[in-house]
Amino acid sequence: NYSTQHRETCVCLGVDYDLDDRTGLGRSFDGIGALSGGGATSRLLVNYAEPYRSQILDYLFKPKFGASLQILKVEIGGDAQTTDGTEPSHMHYEDDENYFRGYEWWLMREAKKRNPNITLIGLPWAFPGWVGNGENWPYSFPDITASYVVSWILGAKQYHDLDIDYVGIWNERHFNNKYIKLLRYTLDKRGLERVKIIASDNLWEPITSVVIADKELQDAVEILGVHYPGTNTVPKALKTGKKLWSSEDYSTFNDNVGGGCWARILNQNYVNGKMTATISWNLVSSYYDDLPFGRDGLMTANEPWSGNYVVESPIWITAHTTQFTEPGWVYLQTVGHFTHGGSYVALTDERGNLTIITETMTHDHSVCIRPPLPPYNVTAQNVTFHLKGTFVSVFFSVCVCVIEGSFSIELDVDEVYTFTTVRNGQRGSYPDPPSSAPFPKSYKDDFDVSGNPYFSEAPNFADQTGVFEYFTNLTDPGPHVSTLRQVVTQRPVTWVADADQTISVIGDYKWHDLMVSCDIYMEAVHTGGVFIAVRVDKGGGVIRSTRGIFFWVYADGTYKVTNDLSGMTVLAEGLSGTRARVWYKLTLTVKGNYASADLNGYPLWKNAVLWEPRHGWVAIGTSSFELAQFDNFAIEALA
Repeated sequence: NYSTQHRETCVCLGVDYDLDDRTGLGRSFDGIGALSGGGATSRLLVNYAEPYRSQILDYLFKPKFGASLQILKVEIGGDAQTTDGTEPSHMHYEDDENYFRGYEWWLMREAKKRNPNITLIGLPWAFPGWVGNGENWPYSFPDITASYVVSWILGAKQYHDLDIDYVGIWNERHFNNKYIKLLRYTLDKRGLERVKIIASDNLWEPITSVVIADKELQDAVEILGVHYPGTNTVPKALKTGKKLWSSEDYSTFNDNVGGGCWARILNQNYVNGKMTATISWNLVSSYYDDLPFGRDGLMTANEPWSGNYVVESPIWITAHTTQFTEPGWVYLQTVGHFTHGGSYVALTDERGNLTIITETMTHDHSVCIRPPLPPYNVTAQNVTFHLKGTFVSVFFSVCVCVIEGSFSIELDVDEVYTFTTVRNGQRGSYPDPPSSAPFPKSYKDDFDVSGNPYFSEAPNFADQTGVFEYFTNLTDPGPHVSTLRQVVTQRPVTWVADADQTISVIGDYKWHDLMVSCDIYMEAVHTGGVFIAVRVDKGGGVIRSTRGIFFWVYADGTYKVTNDLSGMTVLAEGLSGTRARVWYKLTLTVKGNYASADLNGYPLWKNAVLWEPRHGWVAIGTSSFELAQFDNFAIEALA
């Protein structure tokens, strides 16, 4: 029920609830936001054509239009798999800096263009291998890690005029007291005193106890940020006097039940836990549906080839708060639960404006993916709000009868209402986007960077281990001047279990019979190896167990056909005559239970027998973390 016009007649008096500022106010509201990354969750958004891409961005960020988000949190790319793909680092190597890789810079600029006051947060999930100095741990040399993170913040300002407001300390593996203090020191030393630290983007403990016990750490940390708190906090966290945020929450399928989850936690994170900001993972579901956590964004935009997108219910649930408040408004102390279930919050700008948000979400219509939700009951009810203190004579912009400082409303189950003095909210809209359509059965990409000048990655490819970037080969004046290159040469400091091979997927997960071809170029002499693949059945954090039909050629003059990415199940193998630093054309054809392949147009093997998997994506990749190039990629899907 996204509307500010609810009832035109008075209803019978119900249970009484006071809204009063005479006893003081509560905590300051810091905003509602969403997270791009953790990982690669906005990957397909950048490939939308106009006007659809701008429309999607308006629904997310444009004030008084859609979600009107007040916070944008992005991943500081670390070249590693971080849930639904990898995001490129600004420093693949120690002597390498590039502040134009990926799409998070672009996304932050677009958000700021629409809302100059939006809060920006950066958080690393993983790090390039050199940061760990060969270990899968980023804190053996915390000064290097701190300098790496600070360089990203400085680059955001220098190259994109973006002021990063907060930087996060990620999760249980990456919580380190010494590092947090050193990061604060490094920020201050580089003139970034205004950039505040959120810690530890995990649970309330141990960060709360450590902050209480360590004065230097207490001074370094501005926000206690937690993940999926179930709307609850702990007494120690309140005693710290720090701001408390749900710095990652929601992560739920974005149907109406997901909308109910979001409505419940947006209110109850403050009512129960005194958390003054809530950030959704994720911002927009712009990744292939069959990757983990499909459609867990505030809206869905994962068909750039068709232009179709869907404005899901969490967008309008968000608007109930964001269109009628601003960061800096203050919660009233008189907030709480309704007697018959549900909750209410009230916020004021302390200049006469008042916004009240109520929700009566039932258990089964508001279950989030995590944590488990204990049973509870909600029933229809009449409630009466008594406006006291400076709100006695407030005038609402909705049709409610305020009589002698009170008004009543009949609340049914599974409803969200906003009562507000703010008069300029709206349900923004655009003409319907194009209809949904499957990925094109005939698809080609020559990786000409001029066709996609603002982004480092080729359209529609979703890197799952490694990073595949546009590359201009100035030493080759021939047909392969512009290629796609796998650039990660050392295993990253990982958050999840990256594969030992690099891989990028593309296409329709339902494809089973098809032909794929690609020119390939191995750069690693003797040890190089590349593949093209079809029927690739997994991505994300389980990428190591991916199966499919993989056609490999190696720089030692051999080839192999395997049924898995790890290369353990061999279907065929033999001599290919391939070597490094020579271009070859690979072609893989699969029909039913049989597969065959050509090398430079000549049959290399045929009629290998296949059973599983029966369908999946197309993929390209390398046999290890190594440099390799790809060009003239083509798909012809038969079924």
